[in-house]
Amino acid sequence: MTVSSLAAPAPAEARPDRPGATELRLAAFAAHRRARFPLGPLTLFTGPSGSGKTGALRAYEALARLGGGAALGEVFPDPVACVPERARPDAQRRRGFRIGCTVDGPEGPVRLDVAVQAEPELRIVGERLTTGGVTLLETALRDPGRRVVQAAWHTAGSSAVTRGPLPDDRLGTALLPLRVAGRTDGERRVLAAAEQMVVALRSVYACDPSPRRMRAAAPLGAGRLLRGCDNLAEVLWRTRSECGHRHAHLVTAVRAGCAGPVTDVLAEPLGDGTVRALLDRGDGVRTHLGLLGDGELRYLALALVLLTGPGVLEVDPAGEVPAALQTLTVLADGLDRGLDVRQAGELVRLAARMCERGHIRLVGAVGDAVPVCEVPGVTVVDLTP
Repeated sequence: MTVSSLAAPAPAEARPDRPGATELRLAAFAAHRRARFPLGPLTLFTGPSGSGKTGALRAYEALARLGGGAALGEVFPDPVACVPERARPDAQRRRGFRIGCTVDGPEGPVRLDVAVQAEPELRIVGERLTTGGVTLLETALRDPGRRVVQAAWHTAGSSAVTRGPLPDDRLGTALLPLRVAGRTDGERRVLAAAEQMVVALRSVYACDPSPRRMRAAAPLGAGRLLRGCDNLAEVLWRTRSECGHRHAHLVTAVRAGCAGPVTDVLAEPLGDGTVRALLDRGDGVRTHLGLLGDGELRYLALALVLLTGPGVLEVDPAGEVPAALQTLTVLADGLDRGLDVRQAGELVRLAARMCERGHIRLVGAVGDAVPVCEVPGVTVVDLTP
């Protein structure tokens, strides 16, 4: 594995205002063992098929969902598939995997590591939240017969730690605000670190545009873009009227990535409660998006994702934290799927410009890093053996 980045490192004393993941760790997950992947504002995993690009993004999304409060069974419907193929069970026939990440922000780097048992029963058997060499939360499975783990969190009051049970199917870090009162400096430090981690993980939008679904007319609804971008037409209907500035940038991006002239990207109602999306070619010619190729549709959808925000995407950010203190992280497996070299280059350059502004981050997987390595600001993680 090789890593390269053209981004200038931030000064050591500087702390980001908005929490963001800076490292993904897969100690034992699918094809990865003892792997540490640096994450920048714009990170692209590359490598041949089977090198583990999808696995890395799947682990990131799993951490994000756990940070949002999802149950373990929802996040890992097939947990055995996440266990390294050559992993051998222990004396109790247990097998599992370990994933973790580091999030930097106002509290400094905060590290989260999670151990998951996949067999014989799915459960979290260990979790550790640390910062500055101090363990703020640690859990361990003490009694396999009970569906809880024993937790200890930093207190620094009359006693160094507080102990109590937590469920074994939820991330303890996400539950700390419900269990820690914040009466001591130590507890307040725990809460601040946990909040930083949860805010970064919850603000994740996994996107995989499906051209087949985007070709159909979409019913009018909440106007929030789904993971597969099925309702692209509905979202265009909303965003074109709400933010002319961003829409103008979208038209410019589409013009650079789609064949033929493009003067506008719009949606029109069909009279049955649905809308369809169109490209305005000028001189009264309009092309229904259903006539575009798969690559053009994926390019358009991903450009729209990069130019919008949490209010438009189907994501559940931390509502108790001001939007100005959050950064949306887009996960895009197969970012260049169906795209030609020109489209992939245009999309990555657009991503670099948007990520530089600080309100959005992108972690993607591409099959060919040639058109992206030349873009300043891209952290490239090459998984080629």
